[in-house]
Parts: sequence; structure tokens; C-alpha cells
Amino acid sequence: MAVADSRMFAVLVDGRRFELDRWFLASNSEYFRALFDSGMRESQDVGMELREVTEQGFSAMLDVLRRCYPKIVEGNLEDVVHTASYLQVKALVEYLRFILSSDNCVQMLIAANVYGVLELKNAAALFIRNVIKNRRVSEDLMRLSPELVNFVRGLKPERFAAVASYCSSTPFLEDHSRAVYVLDEERNDWQLLTRLPPAASTMLAGVAVLRGRLYIVGGIQSPKNQPVEHTFRFDPQKDYWEVLNGLHQPRYNVSLLPYGNSLLAIGGKYGHKQLTTVECFQESSATWSLCPELPRAAAGAACATAMGRAFVALWRPLDVTTIYEFALTRGGWDMVSTIFRSQSYGHCMLGHGHTLFLIRNGPSDDFLHCEIDSFCLATGAWTTLRGQYINGKGALFAATIKGDYVYTVNRVMTLPYAIESTHWMPLPALAGFPRGGTLHSFVLDSLV
Repeated sequence: MAVADSRMFAVLVDGRRFELDRWFLASNSEYFRALFDSGMRESQDVGMELREVTEQGFSAMLDVLRRCYPKIVEGNLEDVVHTASYLQVKALVEYLRFILSSDNCVQMLIAANVYGVLELKNAAALFIRNVIKNRRVSEDLMRLSPELVNFVRGLKPERFAAVASYCSSTPFLEDHSRAVYVLDEERNDWQLLTRLPPAASTMLAGVAVLRGRLYIVGGIQSPKNQPVEHTFRFDPQKDYWEVLNGLHQPRYNVSLLPYGNSLLAIGGKYGHKQLTTVECFQESSATWSLCPELPRAAAGAACATAMGRAFVALWRPLDVTTIYEFALTRGGWDMVSTIFRSQSYGHCMLGHGHTLFLIRNGPSDDFLHCEIDSFCLATGAWTTLRGQYINGKGALFAATIKGDYVYTVNRVMTLPYAIESTHWMPLPALAGFPRGGTLHSFVLDSLV
């Protein structure tokens, strides 16, 4: 089989010669897999000239497969999309989805439509719908055909949603405040989405969305910090809650992170003990399994995904925040970088394109103002964003990204920010959440 063949294979593209491992090519490209498995004379050749793609597109593909994160701009974007389509490289399509932005989403949609990359076409159209009020995007819409304009406008934007922190209740004392709400940005009003099941707790629970469905994991169900032992899943399309198997290690103050088609439950507490335990939920089987443990115990750890990779921020000690990456194939967590800030440490982390944003308390242990550092995965460099950011009632510690915007929320207001290269620019405030207390915020697919 081709996947077991480690012989070298020469690919000539626009006069440039690439010497590549057959296994590497077959593992990442359906085009090369089919070629090497075909049994035809060409499958045994030592090389070939590839005339259908450009050197720019082919080089970008190799950079992505080697995790070098190439810079894809207007001049080479179409070549890269064509390469992803012609050579059937799933990793390259995923990369293009990860780097969608207000600057490239319209061109990405056009190219994906031309070359039949359906997954990228859908992602680009939804991204446009999420940021359609952006001036650059609204102007670029004039480049679209009437069919693509109708395709975009036929979609509904994703919805910013939140739930306050509540312990579990009993069916005999129904608490109508225990509910999930979504923000209707057109009407500037929060709308009831669903009420929580009595046994579910959002107090110190892990709350996350995976493939359009809301998950609540862990949390406490009594003043004695007894952890909830089940997993709760809500499907907005069906308006239906399910009760699923719980974690092997019950816990609260757990961090819940979507990762591919799975969820990671990271750290937490049981009793008064912080945990190193990490568990993975597979959506296909609806079961939890144990994963490599954290380098050290943590509760309520800041975590995020970026470029399809999972990261967690741990304190070591309070003046030091260390970023680790989940590396299942290597059997553990790899240290990525460390940032030193006096009397300050990371509380919340967000992933956007190639960037991790680390939100930390301000100087001198000031929790009313936040400072934000960005970490570039492509260069490994840290940059502190310009200015300080108001953190009323912990709003920034539950920030959520939708498109090129960051949404923060408390009872007073919902404050979106536009992500700029050197800072986050505050946008007009929207309605505050209808309930007080600590909030969990997230983004849900729109109901069609």
C-alpha cells in the first residue's frame, strides 16, 4: 500500500523540483494516494511533473502540512484554494477555514465556489454573514455574483449566547431564572433559548459548544461542593436536552474545550484538591476516556483552540503563565511558551487565526482592568495589545469570539470589540444580560 511506502518521489512544479516521501504525500493528499495505489505505470515512477497547480500553491500546501503557517494573501489565495481542491488536501482546506478574516472571506468564497471546495464555501459564507456589518466586507460583497449574494443572505449569523451560574435544583421548586439566553442583535434584546434541566448545574461547570450542540459538564449541586456526575447536552435544532455519561473523575471548576470532533475536560477540583486529570469526550460514542494528564494541577484554567490545536495556560507561580499544547500523538502536553508579568496571570484565553490572546488582570492585581497579550503561533512572539480594557464584573474573563469580533458581557451591557492588529477596538454596546452573577458565554449556530 502507498501509506507504507517510504521511497522518495520527485514532483516538478513550475520548474521547481520537490523531493518528497511517498508516504507523506499519500497520507495527506487523496490525489497522490489514488495515484500510488492505482497500479498503473505512473504509480511506480520516481517522479512526475505536476502542471495543474502552481508553485505558490504547492509550496503553501507543504508549509501547512509541516505546520509552518504560510502567509496567504490576495495574490496567492486562489492558487492555494485550487491546490487544495485539485490535490484533495484536507489539512489545507482546514487551514484556509482557520484563517478566514474580514480581509479575505469574500475572495475565499469566490475561489471556493469556482473550485468546488464545498466545506470552505460554506465556512466563508457563514463568516461573511457574521461580519456583514464590517465596512470592508459590505463593500467587497459587490464582487459576488447574484447567486453567491443570495447564498450568503440566505444564511443566518451565529448567535451569541450566555447562561448564568446556577446550582442544580429540584423538579418540585422550578426556578425560571435557570435558563440559557441568546442575543438578538437586530432587536438588541436577549431571548430565552431553553431552561436548564433540574439536575444540571452551571456553577463552576464546564460549558462549551461542539458542532452546534451545547454541553454542560461537572459543576456543583450543593453547598458542600458535591460535583454533578452527568453530562448534559442540548440540541437547539431539536430543542431537546439529553443526559449522557459523566466524567470518570467527577469534578467542578473544570475547563471544557472543543477540540476537533471531541471535548476536553481539563483539570478542576474534587473536594479541596486540584486535579491534573484530563478526559476526552467522543461525540460519535458519547463516552469519556482518560487522556494524558496536565503537567501540574489546575482548576478553572484558561484554555483555547487555534489552528486546530488545543492550548491551556497554567500559572507557575502567580507571576508566570505557561502555555502548553495538547499533544495526544506524543503522549502528553508540550510546553509552548512562558510569559512573565509582575502580579498578573492569565485568566482567559482566546484563539483567533494564528493568534492566542491571553487576558490577564491588570497591574498590581487590578481585576477591574485587563491587559491582553497576543502570542503568534507562526513566529512564537508575544506582543502586548495597546491600552487597558475595562473588566466590569469579570466580563473579559468570559470573552467569546464570533468572526473577527470579541464579545464580552455582564448585566450592564454586552460590549463587542473588533480585533485589530495592535488592539481591540470597542464597538457600540448592546443590551446587558438579563441575569446577574458569573456568566458562561458561547456562540451557537442559528436556527434555520
